[in-house]
Amino acid sequence: MIKTIFTLMLVFFTLSFGFGQDKSQQLNEIIKEWAAPNHFPDHVILSATSDPARSIAINWRTHADNKVGYVQIAPAGPGPDFRENSKTHTAKRTLINSANATPDGFESSFFEVQIESLSPNTLYAYRVGNDDFKSEWHQFTTANDQTAPLSFLYVGDAQNYILELWSRVIRNAYKKAPEADFFIHAGDLVNNAHDESEWNEWFAAGGFIHSEIPAIAVPGNHEYRSMDSNTPKGERVLSMQWNAQFGLPNNGPEELLETCYFIDYPDLKVIGLNSNRDIELQARWLKKVLEENDKKWTVVTYHHPVFSASRGRDNEELRKHWKPIFDQYGVDLALQGHDHSYARGAVYENPIAVDNITEEKYVVGPVYVVSVSGGKMYSLSESGWGEFGATKEKTGERTQLFQHITIDGNRLIYKSFTATGEMFDRFELEKTKGKNRYID
Repeated sequence: MIKTIFTLMLVFFTLSFGFGQDKSQQLNEIIKEWAAPNHFPDHVILSATSDPARSIAINWRTHADNKVGYVQIAPAGPGPDFRENSKTHTAKRTLINSANATPDGFESSFFEVQIESLSPNTLYAYRVGNDDFKSEWHQFTTANDQTAPLSFLYVGDAQNYILELWSRVIRNAYKKAPEADFFIHAGDLVNNAHDESEWNEWFAAGGFIHSEIPAIAVPGNHEYRSMDSNTPKGERVLSMQWNAQFGLPNNGPEELLETCYFIDYPDLKVIGLNSNRDIELQARWLKKVLEENDKKWTVVTYHHPVFSASRGRDNEELRKHWKPIFDQYGVDLALQGHDHSYARGAVYENPIAVDNITEEKYVVGPVYVVSVSGGKMYSLSESGWGEFGATKEKTGERTQLFQHITIDGNRLIYKSFTATGEMFDRFELEKTKGKNRYID
């Protein structure tokens, strides 16, 4: 779906030049041309790897005629001489032809490099391309390999009006936390899984942010669609660009590579789950991962909420198979999307104490968050989460949001902000006596 401002600009251009009766076709061709790559690298993005202190994944896209790509990387320096110490890494190329899957489809060359043996907590500069066409030099910092404070950003559902409205959210999120260690995208990054113009909007909206803060992304239901644009209700498959444009870990179930995985920081394990399929398979995998987990903090992210926020929605299968594992192994935070509204709450050890200001509150299992960052909004459900033993603490609707989470020792600090920068929600968790104490 091409969004309002961009569409109006193109319509004005089309009408001004008088394309006659084929205006719609001409407009579609202009849009397709805008979305298509040229010989210079675009869609440059970092993805977090399973060991972010010592490795990084770098992906980009170019014209299909480009068959060779590489990354040049070096520790960044204050002057231009750092380039003399750069090393070259040859990229893996994937040719994607989306012409049958979406009306604005075409062929593209996607490139990926997984760089290992980096130094922890080090600022690196890199550029991508080939001998003839190269990007600018980008910079990123590897994660610390020792216990230290870290922070990250999280958004749900860019999906609609991406370039028009989501752009202000991701850009203000970066302004709020430019040193964030990673950026979680909790599904429905686009509306139509294979749509080239929507993916181009997503990359244009984030711009250089994608190339400097590693992404941790999980697919939503809108990342699944038929491969035949003429039969959109056919067999739904993962966005054909997903595995080619992200370099996410391959440490999950073989059937779900780069959509179910984990990433380890010194005090934090981040687990991405695919809530679209194979729920029981992932439950068995998740149980094994958490049995072996030695991190102080654990954050899970997936698309469909365990406790729904909006009207007419319920994900009983996730509640049945995943929630007991979250509870058993003390997952701390569950970051979700899908409902296009905001809700935050938890199951408490002593529900009677929740409304008692003087009594300490302890959380059983994770604090659950549902959030939306794009411009598509749904109405909140009027019912609470009491029938599931949970308490809904904060809600919101028709508000674009981003979240900044900081972990420092025994404390997790969660802050949610509106697209215009105002604080919308806040809480803290303190690990004490083997439990999470909730602090308003």
